[in-house]
Amino acid sequence: MYDLILLHPPSVYDFRKRSIMFGPISDVIPSTPVFDMYPLGFVSLSSYLTKRGLKVRIINLAVKMLSSPDYDAETEIKNLKALAFGIDLHWLPHSQGGLEIAKLVKKYHPQAKVIFGGLSSSYFHKELILYPQVDFVIRGDSAEEPLYRLMQALKGRGDLPSVPNLTYKEKNDEIKMNPFSFVPENLDGNGLDYPHLFKSVLRDKDLLGYFPFYGWGRYPITAIFTCKGCTQNCTSCGGSAFAYSNFCLREKPAFRDPELVVKDMKRISFFFKGPIFLLGDLFQPGEVYAYKTLDLLEKAKIKNQVVVEFFDTPPEKFIYKLAQAIPNFNIQISAESHDPLVRSSFQRNYDNTALEKLIEDSLKAGCRKFDLFFMIGLSHQTYNSVLETVDYCDYLLEKYNSQKRLYPYISPLAPFLDPGSLIFENPEKYGYTLLFRTLEEHRKALESPSWRYMLNYQTKWMSREQIVYSTYEAASKMNFVKYKHNLMDEKTYKEMDARIKTAVEVMRKIDQMVEQGRSLEGKELEELKNKIDLTRDSTLCDKNELEWPLRFFHGRVQRWGIRYAFYFLSALNFLRKPFSKNIR
Repeated sequence: MYDLILLHPPSVYDFRKRSIMFGPISDVIPSTPVFDMYPLGFVSLSSYLTKRGLKVRIINLAVKMLSSPDYDAETEIKNLKALAFGIDLHWLPHSQGGLEIAKLVKKYHPQAKVIFGGLSSSYFHKELILYPQVDFVIRGDSAEEPLYRLMQALKGRGDLPSVPNLTYKEKNDEIKMNPFSFVPENLDGNGLDYPHLFKSVLRDKDLLGYFPFYGWGRYPITAIFTCKGCTQNCTSCGGSAFAYSNFCLREKPAFRDPELVVKDMKRISFFFKGPIFLLGDLFQPGEVYAYKTLDLLEKAKIKNQVVVEFFDTPPEKFIYKLAQAIPNFNIQISAESHDPLVRSSFQRNYDNTALEKLIEDSLKAGCRKFDLFFMIGLSHQTYNSVLETVDYCDYLLEKYNSQKRLYPYISPLAPFLDPGSLIFENPEKYGYTLLFRTLEEHRKALESPSWRYMLNYQTKWMSREQIVYSTYEAASKMNFVKYKHNLMDEKTYKEMDARIKTAVEVMRKIDQMVEQGRSLEGKELEELKNKIDLTRDSTLCDKNELEWPLRFFHGRVQRWGIRYAFYFLSALNFLRKPFSKNIR
C-alpha cells in the first residue's frame, strides 16, 4: 500500500487505438507525440515526500504503453493500492489523457483521492476541480510542501483548510480555494535526487515505470534546474515572467545556490556518463551567479557532455570561460526567426549579427554541438518568411559548419499556445485568434483527426492550414540543406523526404474528409492508420540529430546495457553509503 502514486499519462489515453495524425508536435524534444516525458517535478516531489516518511511511487504510463502493445494500463491501475493518486497536468497536451486516467482511478478506487498539479492545472484549477474524477488541485510551481501537508491531512494529521495553494471539493461538493500563500523564495531544499529513483526502482521492481521518457534506456540524459520562474517574456510561453507573476504569484525567479547545482551535477556524473542539461540561462540572476557557477564547475571537473541554454547572447568572455570550465560543453539557443521583426515581436532582443558572433565564438571555443532552433506560427511571420528562415540556415551552415557542429532546426508552435502566456491572455494585441480557451475545449481538440485541428490559434499572417503546410515544406527544404552540408547522409535524407511526403498525403486526405463532412471514425480513416503510424515520429528531422555523444564507463551504451547498469548502480548506492553521503 502506497501513500501516493504519481501517474504520468499520455497526451491521449487510447492513442494506440485511435487514428490520430499527431504530426511533428514533438520532433525537437526528447519525447514522442504522446508527450511521454514526465515533469522533473515528479523526481523532486517523490524525494521530498519520501524523506518525510511517505511511501511514494512513480509510474510513467505513457512509456509503458509505448513499450508494449500488450501492456494494459487499465489493469495496472486496477491492481494498484494507494491512499491518493497524483496526476500531472503541467503541459496542456496532457488534458485528455490525464482526465481519462483519473476516471480509471475513480472507477477502481472510488475511495482514493485524485490530485492534479502542474502549471496548466494551476491555470485551469477552477474548471479542473469541477470534473467528478478530480478531488484536489495544487496550484503553483512548488507543490512539494503543499502536497506534503495535503497528504498529512488525508492521513488525519491536519485539516484541509490549512493546506496552502489548494483547490478542493468538500463532501457536499462545495468548491473551496485556500489562499495562494506558498511561493518559496529559496529552492535550496528542492533538488533532483536521482539516486532516490534508483532505490525506488529496486523496491518497486519497475524499471520502465520510472523512465523519464520513452527511449531513456538507450539515451539516459539527465537535467538539473537552476531556478523556478523566469526573467523573460517570450510571448507564447506559459513559463514566462508574466505568466509566473499572474498565475503562480511569483514576482521574481527563485534561483538555486550554484554550489547545490554543481553538487547535483557531480552526483549525476558519478552514476552516469550521459549528457546533463543545465536548465535555465545562467545569466538570468546576473553575471556574478553565472561566473560563480562556472568557477565551481571548473573545480568539479565534470567530464559528461553538458548542455547549456541561452535566452540572449552572452558576452564573448563567458563563452571562453564556459569552455575552460566544461570541456564537453554544448549550447542551445532559440532564435525563433531569421527576421528581426518576427524575433523581436517574440521578445528576443538580439539581431543576426549578435547571433552569428555567438555561433562563431562558441565553435572557436570548442563547443561540441550548437543547436539553433527556429519556430513557425509567430507574429508577423508569413509562409514565405518561414521558407526564408531555411535559406538563412543554409547561409549559416555555409559560413560556420566546416566541422559539422552547428545544427539548425525548425518546428511549429504546436499544438497549443500556453495558457497564461502573453498571447493567450491578449491574442488580438499580438495578431492571433484564439480558437479554444477552456480546458474542455482543449481536451476535445486532442481527439481531433490531425494536428491541424488541434492547433488552438491562427494568426493575421497565417491560417492553421498555412502553418501546417509551411511546416512540412520548410522541413523538406531544411533536410535538403542538411544533406547538402553533410549533416545528413543520403539514405537518411531520402527516408525523411519520403516520410514528409507521406505526412502531407495523409494530411490532405484528412482535410478532404473534414471538408466533405465525412465520418472521421470509420473504415476509411482506419485505412490511413498505417501511414499515420509511419509519420508519428521524426518527421521534420532525424530525432538522433538532437542527441549528444553518449559514453558509459568509456564504452558505448548498448540498448540492454543501461538496464543492467541501472540495477547495478542502484545496488551500488546501497553498498557505498559513506560515499553516497559525501556526494550529497
